[in-house]
Amino acid sequence: MVEFRLAHLSKQMEAGLSRRVECEMACVALGLPARLISQLVPGQGLRVVGFVSAKSAKNRSIRLHVEEMEILEGMENGIQTEVEEQDRR
Repeated sequence: MVEFRLAHLSKQMEAGLSRRVECEMACVALGLPARLISQLVPGQGLRVVGFVSAKSAKNRSIRLHVEEMEILEGMENGIQTEVEEQDRR
């Protein structure tokens, strides 16, 4: 298991106006995504897929559970990495 923080920066349209969006989110990864994330350097671009859940029954702050990731920076076309079914068991 790897716990980390993910920063997001983008431009989004809201009510017809362009808006700069920035935030940070606590994340956790298990299995293959955890092994891959532990090898990345801070600031490296990623696209992640997963689900949001409370950190615990007592701590209701949200945390993103990363199930898939794609490396965006440093690769010509990126690398899509999906969690294999056997890694989920």
